[in-house]
Amino acid sequence: VRWCERTGSQLMATFLLDQFCSYHTIKYDMNKSTDFTGQPIFSQLLSLLNQSIIKQSIREHKANRCYKKLFLWDHLVSMLYGIYTNCTSLREIQYGLEVCQGKLKHINLSRVPPRSTLSDGNKRRPAKVFGTIYQKLYNFYKHSIPDSRLKITVLQRLYILDSTTISLFKAILKPAGRKRKDGKSKGGMKVHTLLNANTNMPSFIKYTAAALHDQQFYKYIKELPDYSIIAFDKAYINYMQFDAFTKRNIFYVTRQKENANYISIEEFELPKDAQHILKDERIEVIYIVNKEEIKQQMRRVAVYSTQYQKAFVYTTNNFELTAVEVAAIYYNRWQIEVFFKKLKQNFPLTYFFGDNANAIEIQIWCALIALLLLEVTHKEHKSKMAFSILATIVRLHIMNYVDLSAIIETYKLKRKRIKSTAPSQSNY
Repeated sequence: VRWCERTGSQLMATFLLDQFCSYHTIKYDMNKSTDFTGQPIFSQLLSLLNQSIIKQSIREHKANRCYKKLFLWDHLVSMLYGIYTNCTSLREIQYGLEVCQGKLKHINLSRVPPRSTLSDGNKRRPAKVFGTIYQKLYNFYKHSIPDSRLKITVLQRLYILDSTTISLFKAILKPAGRKRKDGKSKGGMKVHTLLNANTNMPSFIKYTAAALHDQQFYKYIKELPDYSIIAFDKAYINYMQFDAFTKRNIFYVTRQKENANYISIEEFELPKDAQHILKDERIEVIYIVNKEEIKQQMRRVAVYSTQYQKAFVYTTNNFELTAVEVAAIYYNRWQIEVFFKKLKQNFPLTYFFGDNANAIEIQIWCALIALLLLEVTHKEHKSKMAFSILATIVRLHIMNYVDLSAIIETYKLKRKRIKSTAPSQSNY
């Protein structure tokens, strides 16, 4: 098998390995495992990268132009290896791949890029190439990763808007907030994210300095379908933008500011089966633009939360949804916080492979691509395994010849055995 791999006879190597495994499975009852496969786990994940998408991205951005050794595929594979294994430097990526010399054929990597070559690629190759790859992959897989937790049909049109800050040295990007007296302020990159609630994956991302206000992201949101719904927190409240959303047939749901200046125009009948709805009314908000007083009508819904023992007030420009649906839409805004936690917890962005903004953007895009590939694997196999457990298995066994689908199925059977042997509650 090793000789076939070295000579490039991949089909013969796979055939011999299958014959070897099947022979030993028949001969010895103690070895009934079918988890072994002809491809490492890393290769199985890379197979989800549609090659036509990679080629289209290369043509659009001329990504391989002026690169004699580090082609886009080599660059992408090396970065994904570093993301999945939580490498902290380019040196770790290089040495980690060099140890796997006999398995590089599986991932179509002819040679391991030296760390200096990777460093130059992170500095010079435009990060937009990796952003295009992510966007095309998202469009390709968005129908296969729906979130089954969404039970209200209106949430199929829901987008969630928020941002997260990644700390950097202040020499790279301007720090956020006020200047600290001790001079220890850090710079940061703000990742503005528009999350599709149906897939729980970002449909649009923009990187800016952390010092830039969140509302600056509005000018980049241009391609939302009609009658979409956007949920966001109070940091994005902008009445002029709300008026623009209404003219574009886009609905918004957000929290109301405590100091909002408004008058009540009309009160709607409260639902009898929802005692937690305190008020549902039409209001008129008054604000000043260029010393001119402008009035805008919107809907105000007050909801009492038994969990937090307090009332929350939401505003929207949609008068067709029920008050319960308005509250449910904002409640699902928490999905984006879960997404940020999943990204930072499983693919820590605490060590960067470059000291410039372009290298950091490339690493974040690659982390999102890695997250998307793992999410597709998790959803396509209908895995009951926690996402963090699957990410840990990939990190520890990334170059082992183990079938990911077999691991997931084994976990399902294990859960069934545990449930079947668990004592019944009625016996106590």
